[in-house]
Amino acid sequence: MKHLLHTCCGPCLLYPFKVLRNKGFDITCFFYNPNIHPFTEYRKRKTSLAQYSSTENIPLVIQGEYGFDEFIRAVVFKEKQRCSLCYDIRIEETVRYAVENNFSSFSTTLLYSKYQNHDLIKQKCLDLSERFNIQFVYEDFRSGWQEGIDDSLKKNLYRQPYCGCIYSERERYDNRYKKRVRQQQHNKRDFDG
Repeated sequence: MKHLLHTCCGPCLLYPFKVLRNKGFDITCFFYNPNIHPFTEYRKRKTSLAQYSSTENIPLVIQGEYGFDEFIRAVVFKEKQRCSLCYDIRIEETVRYAVENNFSSFSTTLLYSKYQNHDLIKQKCLDLSERFNIQFVYEDFRSGWQEGIDDSLKKNLYRQPYCGCIYSERERYDNRYKKRVRQQQHNKRDFDG
């Protein structure tokens, strides 16, 4: 079965690729991630994935140029829904490409991460599967989280320190922001308590 696998980065590819290949899928990876900020981070992830794919003879499609403007236009003033909107952007482009290029099925490495909203991703994929009449291959890849990490370290793949978008970068590095969010959560608990 000709399968298109949306791939966010090299480390997140390892375990899902192994599982799907062992199930007999003919996999092509699809890199479309306009959310990644800054451009240097985008380039590191894309380059690392391309090098690994080339070394392992894994077919890889890199869709378009750096699409940060598109991502920002979609999420500005809707920051609380940014992850859902980001999933929409990336998964729908994957499905469109799959349909236009005669793939039988699709999936995403987003289903590997313990930090993503797994149920929401699954539902969005199911909805797109029905809308575009293409099979969504569901697999909960989170069970291989540590195996994937260990494998990526052995292979010396570039490992990113945050999800990708400008907001997740801030959440990762801005200690004053993290402190303010914790304080707001604490105050809310006291108020609700």
